Amino acid sequence: MNINCDSQSLSVLGLSGIIFIIVGGIMIFFPPKKINHLYGYRTSSSMSSQERWDFAQRHSALLLIKGGAFMTVMGIAISLLPVSKSTDILLSTPTLLAMVFLLFFKTERALRKRFGKN
Repeated sequence: MNINCDSQSLSVLGLSGIIFIIVGGIMIFFPPKKINHLYGYRTSSSMSSQERWDFAQRHSALLLIKGGAFMTVMGIAISLLPVSKSTDILLSTPTLLAMVFLLFFKTERALRKRFGKN
C-alpha cells in the first residue's frame, strides 16, 4: 500500500475532514449557550428561539463529525489511487462542497421536522 504524499486530495479532503471533526467536537463539548452572531450554527431558523438554537448546535456538530470522518477516509482512499493533482482537486472539491451543503440541508430539515416551519 503506497500513499501518494503529494496528493492534493489528502491535503484538501483529509485536512478538511480533520478540521470538521475538531470543530464538531468543540461544538459538542463547548456549545454556544446563547444565540449569537459569532459562534455556532447560525441561520434565521436556528436563531429564532433558544430551543431551536440548542437543537441546531448539537445536530450540526454531530453532522460535522460524521462528515469529517467521511472526508478523511475519502482523502486517504483517493490518495491511494494513481491520479493527477487536477483529478485529485476534481474529486476533492465537490466532496467538500457537498458536505457543507448537506450540513445545512440536514440541519434545516431536522429543525423543520422537530419545530415546524416557524
